[in-house]
Amino acid sequence: MTALDVLGYGGGALLGHRLRTVLSLTGVTIGIAAVVVLTALGEGARRYVVDQFAAIGSDFVAVLPGRTETKGAIPGMGGTTHDLTLEDVAALRREVAGARHVEPVVMGTETIAAGERRRQVLVAGVTADFAHVRNVSVRRGRFLPRLGLERGAPVAVLGASVAEELFPGVDPIGQVVRIGGRRCRVVGVLAARGQQLGMNMDEVALIPVATGMQLFNRSSLFRILISARPGVPLETLRDRAHEVLIERHREDDVTLLTEDSVVSSLSAILTVLTLALAAIATISLGVAGIGIMNVMLVSVSERTAEIGLLKAVGASRREILACFLAEAAMLSSAGGLIGLALGWLGVRVLVGIFPALPASPPVWAVVSALVLSFAVGSVFGYFPARRATRLDPVEALSGR
Repeated sequence: MTALDVLGYGGGALLGHRLRTVLSLTGVTIGIAAVVVLTALGEGARRYVVDQFAAIGSDFVAVLPGRTETKGAIPGMGGTTHDLTLEDVAALRREVAGARHVEPVVMGTETIAAGERRRQVLVAGVTADFAHVRNVSVRRGRFLPRLGLERGAPVAVLGASVAEELFPGVDPIGQVVRIGGRRCRVVGVLAARGQQLGMNMDEVALIPVATGMQLFNRSSLFRILISARPGVPLETLRDRAHEVLIERHREDDVTLLTEDSVVSSLSAILTVLTLALAAIATISLGVAGIGIMNVMLVSVSERTAEIGLLKAVGASRREILACFLAEAAMLSSAGGLIGLALGWLGVRVLVGIFPALPASPPVWAVVSALVLSFAVGSVFGYFPARRATRLDPVEALSGR
């Protein structure tokens, strides 16, 4: 028997039992579609995180109060966590030569009102350097004035959505808003930026850091952001800032993060998640393989006389094995191709529903799905095919 004869025999058997073929295809199709969709979601989440960090700039170090990891000791034992203060900011500006900007940030949620319109917004106390560090721009008016760290001013810069909601059809520049009961004059409106790592820059109100600390009645900062001078490696900047803060606090009680460290950690986590999702989806392929094996066993039982006739006219065991393996492989491969098409369609639907998520299946997932679909048919079809080769031709022709 030639290769075309083998394929023709397997294809004819599949077309001769269409309902059985469709039912067997369904399991493989669902499994492959699940692999494609789930890996696309995992890869999309990873790319979303990377893109978000790229959008806000990559040349700064974020300083957080407290340690985010322990070294074998119980957190909180052996020392106290110091708050980040404006004095820390002044020290970093003075002693870290590679720092271009050292930006204090204090945050909280407050009610902002203009006339009868009011809403809750995220209020951030920052300085004039925030625009450079976080790569934001002003659409109208100007950014916050350059003031001393401890000097406040009754001014505010509004996010695009906040300005539109409070002053529909009116120029907000020069208008007065009340933030937590404090009167502030609007000096600028940010350009629309949307969501960035959980912070929607269109839904914020920016005020001077000293004003923010007074508003929230705090003496500590939420974060300190440090941007690097041109040519200064972030690792060098981070290490020097770390030394300054350890010297000031007398202990290592802060966490310093760079984009690369955060992105690499999150990327590794999301990659593992993607692989886990692919593994879960692959389980359905195993179930589909068992279904193919059962269908092939039934097929062998029904075609006993046919197998006996093939042996009687001289077909070898290898040729009969190839016929049944080809039938199983064609069945699973067809299911794989249909599943790939349905998975791609599912990804397009998800992207249409969630346009911000750059979901697309990685190449390795597509290749693996196709290889797995072929392998499932070959592996689970081997036992029925082997059983067919062991039939005695005389007994097979007699129907026993």
